[in-house]
Amino acid sequence: MRIDAHQHFWIFDPVRDSWINEDMAVIQRDFLPADLEPILHQNNINGCVAVQADQSETENDFLLGLADQNDFIKGVVGWVDLRAGNIEERLEYYSQFKKLKGFRHVLQGEENRALMLNLQFMNGIAQLKKYGFTYDILIFPDQLQYVPEFVNAFPDQKFVLDHIAKPDIKNHKVADWAKDIRAIAELDNLWCKVSGMVTEADWKNWAIDDFEPYLDVVFEAFGIEKVMFGSDWPVCQVAASYANMADIVKQYTSTLSISEQSIFWGENAVNFYNIQ
Repeated sequence: MRIDAHQHFWIFDPVRDSWINEDMAVIQRDFLPADLEPILHQNNINGCVAVQADQSETENDFLLGLADQNDFIKGVVGWVDLRAGNIEERLEYYSQFKKLKGFRHVLQGEENRALMLNLQFMNGIAQLKKYGFTYDILIFPDQLQYVPEFVNAFPDQKFVLDHIAKPDIKNHKVADWAKDIRAIAELDNLWCKVSGMVTEADWKNWAIDDFEPYLDVVFEAFGIEKVMFGSDWPVCQVAASYANMADIVKQYTSTLSISEQSIFWGENAVNFYNIQ
């Protein structure tokens, strides 16, 4: 099974979705399963994991509803207030939904760059394993320094780093990001999504070669057993079509063995998210 481990759906709301600014006008519209399903077929992808784009429990209801109606949506990564006093009650409630695989918080946008180390936040993370939930880490490179302490505090919790931590591909900055990636890749319970790269490049003038240094670091550091493909559709469309974005990764992984390609394009996501 080939899995897109990271994409989004939304019914566009200019107030709620204010992060989609005028520079991103191409995605200032609705994106729903009927839009994605034919694209997945065209790219030989069997299923996907829908990830929250809004920090509300209403978002969970929306995504789970879509997953119930569309079998190709194999899992949902939702949002819950990890700092809430009733966090365990909320997790127990969500444990009834088989397609709800884990949670994410938009740490990249927080004024407190070390919010992941907040005691209340960590208390929420501490409850996830009991219910079998994963956690997606969405950060910018300046926050990579906090990941070792964060992830090491929960050795039995499954974490995955979204979008290779969004390095500055547009300006070809590699060294500092690479050093931090190599450090966190040593953490046994941390995986990495090879996703979101085109949006960090020059949207109008990127070339496939721009991504090779970053892919080299991620694949060498994490190893084939802990990397998985994600499209970040439809956000990727500000810089590339789904097919063009996927071709970057297809070209890079073409030198891997058939079994290694299967691991990267599907098996790791299936195992990480416990996809049925």
